[in-house]
Amino acid sequence: MARAACNHLHLVPTLVHPLKSTLFRNLSLFNTQTRGLYGIHRRFSSSSSKISMSLKAGIVGLPNVGKSTLFNAVVENGKAQAANFPFCTIEPNVGIVAVPDSRLHVLSDLSKSQRVVPASIEFVDIAGLVKGASQGEGLGNKFLSHIREVDSILQVVRCFEDNDIVHVNGKVDPKSDIDVINLELVFSDLDQIEKRIDKLKKGKARDSQSKVKEEAEKSALEKIRDALMDGKPARSVTLTGYERDAVKHLCLLTMKPVIYVANVAESDLADPANNDFVKNVANVASELQSGIVTISAQVEAELTELAIEERQEYLNSLGVKESGLGNLIRETYDLLGLRTYFTSGEKETKAWTILSGMTAPQAAGVIHSDFEKGFIRAETVAYDDFVAAGSLAAAREKGLLRSEGKDYVVQEGDVMLFRFNV
Repeated sequence: MARAACNHLHLVPTLVHPLKSTLFRNLSLFNTQTRGLYGIHRRFSSSSSKISMSLKAGIVGLPNVGKSTLFNAVVENGKAQAANFPFCTIEPNVGIVAVPDSRLHVLSDLSKSQRVVPASIEFVDIAGLVKGASQGEGLGNKFLSHIREVDSILQVVRCFEDNDIVHVNGKVDPKSDIDVINLELVFSDLDQIEKRIDKLKKGKARDSQSKVKEEAEKSALEKIRDALMDGKPARSVTLTGYERDAVKHLCLLTMKPVIYVANVAESDLADPANNDFVKNVANVASELQSGIVTISAQVEAELTELAIEERQEYLNSLGVKESGLGNLIRETYDLLGLRTYFTSGEKETKAWTILSGMTAPQAAGVIHSDFEKGFIRAETVAYDDFVAAGSLAAAREKGLLRSEGKDYVVQEGDVMLFRFNV
């Protein structure tokens, strides 16, 4: 199923065979063999739909800041080309990466699972942007259209000196680099907003409901336009729920959450706070209410050349506890308000991604809509309690396994078993 052109953190379904057997009526999730699906939209409902969540993150930045090197490093078998000239990447490279989570293997060992299924994140390596892109410079609108298709933006910023690597502007200046990209996104949004406002003025609502919707959209667009004129992103504007829904269809670029990825040299990885370039990025991120992660694309690339058991030893030698990938994904999850719960049994242990605040029935619906429709209760145990008990049966005996109803809000790390009837 093709992805929608604009993402707003919902769920995307795909069709599978409906659950017909009565054996599934009180299905234990510890015995499901569902496969993860990619996407974050929920648009349709069907008794034969199975729904799961993943994240699509676009890696952007000026040419030659380390985007493709980072992509190749974090994406297993990544095939993005990395070379020392602008616009090396033209069509976006896409790769699916398993979300690192040590809890999965602990649960799998305790449950003696046949397989482990992690959550996933989809990385998209998008061509480098240059000044004037909103007017067609470089790859222009093609680049901007690729950004519209992602859920979050990972803006890679060069924070290292290297005379052998060409900088498109002739010098390393993180704040200037960020300003170039942000301004192009602002210009693109302003152009789109002005065109949309003109269209709304010329149009005439057919009924009162359409008129209310158009008024909400116009109000939101005017608020956003004022902010953009002040150099502020659309995501910084306070909108009512109705106003926000009214402008979703525009897929505004500056509405997307951003994480600045400060790409440093290997020597700065252990203590990036001493890097003046990183300090500049951190200041900008704070002003724009965005996230920041420090990473060395070169180190990530070197890690892929090592055996898995040697990687931690290499990181330790650099004074780093974990790879940049783990930090990057964790920051992305936090920024987007995503949470993880688990199902674990003899057949598989699996991580499921949900939005913070989802109730037990909604979390069940991520696996299959029938689970949500026929929800009865959720047998739930916190991850730490499950591990301390050593098994589901032991957790039940110790009173750690709770029976939760429809109003229960799923917590990070919950291990769950759903009971339902359809």
